[in-house]
Amino acid sequence: MASFMEALRVQRWDDHRYYHHNRINQSLHVVSAVSFLVAYALAFKDPATAALVGWLVAMTSRQVGHLFFEPKGYDHVNETTHEHKEEIKVGYNLQRKVVLLVIWALAPLILYFDPSLLGLITPHQTTTDLIRNVGWIWLWLALAGLVFRMAQLFIQRDVQTGLVWGAKILTDPFHDIKLYHRAPLALLHGELVEEPEPHERGA
Repeated sequence: MASFMEALRVQRWDDHRYYHHNRINQSLHVVSAVSFLVAYALAFKDPATAALVGWLVAMTSRQVGHLFFEPKGYDHVNETTHEHKEEIKVGYNLQRKVVLLVIWALAPLILYFDPSLLGLITPHQTTTDLIRNVGWIWLWLALAGLVFRMAQLFIQRDVQTGLVWGAKILTDPFHDIKLYHRAPLALLHGELVEEPEPHERGA
């Protein structure tokens, strides 16, 4: 268990120091984290609606922060290139995220060709039914994306790395709120980039 927790700490630290410099990105992660917690709560009662909240609000705000506000050039704080960070990224790096988001955007088109999704859902009769069925598709996509990347990590690295990454993803909303809850206030004060502590430089 000690090894698992240390590996989780390292994955979280690498994710923070490599991909969360910008205060706008951090603030959007707070929005994302709160939205994910709402989705977690909804999942017990209404999984389809939870998936809609998760993808449309939580995932969108999260990925907008990464795609548009984080610098893509040389990282002078960590003394590494963006390409190197993308190569060693444990989870979904930007290239993988773009692929996942394209699949997410196109996935509802399946209902045009097969409204019952091979008999897994009741074909929609109203717009509300259609939106809920899209929610079910997005829920299954989220679960598939999580399991698929974990399985990749099992093969490419080891079982613990995959399990740790899965645990990190599921607990990120709690950790992001703890880590970035002050970011909106810092942004209002005009701080666009988080300045690392002296001991963090080059860590």
